[in-house]
Amino acid sequence: MRSPAPPRTNRLAREKSPYLLQHAHNPVDWYPWGEEAFARARALDKPIFLSIGYSTCHWCHVMERESFESQEVAEALNADFVAIKVDREERPDVDRLYMTAMQALGQGGGWPLNVFLTPKLEPFWGGTYFPPTTTHGRPGLLELLPRLAEAWRGQREQIEGTGEQVMTLLNSLATPSGEPRPAAELGDACAAHLEREFDEQFGGFGSAPRFPSTGNLHFLLRRWSRGAGNAETARRMALAQLDAMRVNGLHDHLGGGFHRYATDRAWRIPHFEKMLYDQALLAECYLDAYRATGEARWAETARGVFRYVARDLTSPEGAFWSAEDADSEGEEGRFYAWTPAQLAQVLGEEDATLFARHHGVTERGNFEHGTTVLHLTREPADPETIAHLAAARDRLLAARERRVRPHRDDKVITAWNALMIAALAQGARALREPEYASRGGRAAEFVWTHLRAADGSLLRRWRDGESAGAGQLDDHAYFAHACLELFVATQEPLWLERAARVTELLVERFWDDADGGCFDSPVGPEGVAVRLKDGYDGAELAGNSLAAEVLWRLGTLLERNEWRERAARSFEFHAKRLAGAPWSMPRMVSAMERAASPPRHVVIAGEPNAADTRALIAAFESRLRPDDDLVVVREGTRAALANLAPFTATLPMRARRATAYACLDHLCHSPVHEPHELALLLND
Repeated sequence: MRSPAPPRTNRLAREKSPYLLQHAHNPVDWYPWGEEAFARARALDKPIFLSIGYSTCHWCHVMERESFESQEVAEALNADFVAIKVDREERPDVDRLYMTAMQALGQGGGWPLNVFLTPKLEPFWGGTYFPPTTTHGRPGLLELLPRLAEAWRGQREQIEGTGEQVMTLLNSLATPSGEPRPAAELGDACAAHLEREFDEQFGGFGSAPRFPSTGNLHFLLRRWSRGAGNAETARRMALAQLDAMRVNGLHDHLGGGFHRYATDRAWRIPHFEKMLYDQALLAECYLDAYRATGEARWAETARGVFRYVARDLTSPEGAFWSAEDADSEGEEGRFYAWTPAQLAQVLGEEDATLFARHHGVTERGNFEHGTTVLHLTREPADPETIAHLAAARDRLLAARERRVRPHRDDKVITAWNALMIAALAQGARALREPEYASRGGRAAEFVWTHLRAADGSLLRRWRDGESAGAGQLDDHAYFAHACLELFVATQEPLWLERAARVTELLVERFWDDADGGCFDSPVGPEGVAVRLKDGYDGAELAGNSLAAEVLWRLGTLLERNEWRERAARSFEFHAKRLAGAPWSMPRMVSAMERAASPPRHVVIAGEPNAADTRALIAAFESRLRPDDDLVVVREGTRAALANLAPFTATLPMRARRATAYACLDHLCHSPVHEPHELALLLND
């Protein structure tokens, strides 16, 4: 008996990206992004079909099933185009370049992103999801591909002219025009815009779909902490959104963590993907809310995020995986939704009724096929009910673990790991949980060991034993930020040394000395034709926002005036760029507002495990202090700090007691010993 033929494969079978591997058995003659594909297009004089997505993207799955697995579609693509598949998470520079190009062409944006390029890699047409045949006004590939192939043959000059015009426009985006606006004006304008856009009924900004937009929350809570105009309104808006996300379906009430976005204004029905970067940035926001209010619900939400990441997104080596899919068994949300009968099967009738009453589970349901996405309809108040519901959640989570799980993207991305490392470091401080800093440190050691090139610069991705891809601006800026946060959490100078080293590489590889600010991608053979400067703090923060913040914080702490000056130039660059719409980069505006005042460092001289030192640290950590950095100088670190942050190492313990100094631009107040005295110095 003959054995079955092995499944056909294409070039993507040699890749490590889970997204590319999902397409490795398509009949499409896919190439990965690279010179082999470009040379093929030039040699055959064929246009390129560039398709960009990621492995947990719902509509990417749909397009693959409908079109890329179709022999008919594959034959049309293979005949007239060179087909290239890109994982946007591995190559954010490629994705950003062609997403910006499509927006410039009026084609919108989203994933999958499908762009038609000349052999010179110049875009001339594209869009997002294309069905195989025209459906509901969406052009079908089987009609579209022959028309574009014929246009390439018959209207070549016009197509190439379009591509050249788009590339010229993209090149111009790195140089803003106009006059810069002061940080205070930008902050006021950003806050006013958010007030206008705020949804008083449901929390959040704008209309559905609703994304967490953590940059807004970060900006608003810092605005409150600084006492800026309408500070209480800023706090109220931030807390209202955080509460709406916490109690509704965007939050995974069994497993912890958050889904990618809500499809409705009420945050009730999510798009069920879970992304590592969302977990990190949302944990940071809930920690900020806890520091701002002292209310336990914010701390518990952050702990839930950390539990989820530890359980489901942490590799055996301690690094963090990227994401979980929305789909399982071919349906979106199937893994997460419940019916009353399913609850009763796990909990029994009495406990199921109690749980359903508090989490909105009904026979009719609020999701597909009569199922319900869990949400809190009422907050339990008495201890007995709280305990019953907690036990029920544990049992339901255990039962859910026996369901078919969504696909997990198990690649390790440097930038996203850095965000989670920073969040864990902040969690260690806010929640007084040193274990969080240990987890963050383990992941940071993984990045330092496995995701650096020979010259010390960071690489983008690790998977299955292979590190690859030149690190982008966000990899370097986020990781420098993470190391700085680990230093503040642990007070180990090693992390400050590494933050400084990565910042040196950031400046070397990405700084634009002509106009200020940083390019998103490195120069070199792996780079793209146009080096953009991302101008948007969206689901992921713009690399420039954290780069400027890091340059300012490290420039002031380490007395590196050249970094401080670069931060100022970056702020000036973005003050021009953001003059008309500062709300597009709230994290950058917040960094500008911080830099508008002299930097303040709190230095505590004492042994960290001594009670008097701990009391001073607790006084510093007792509230949200986003504009202050803490340095603890002990005898074992004084020499290292003398090389890194010289002014801190000169400050001694007095009277054999832990001693605190509040230093404004390196000028330090008279020392204090008591926590309440430190609080007075810091204007609590």
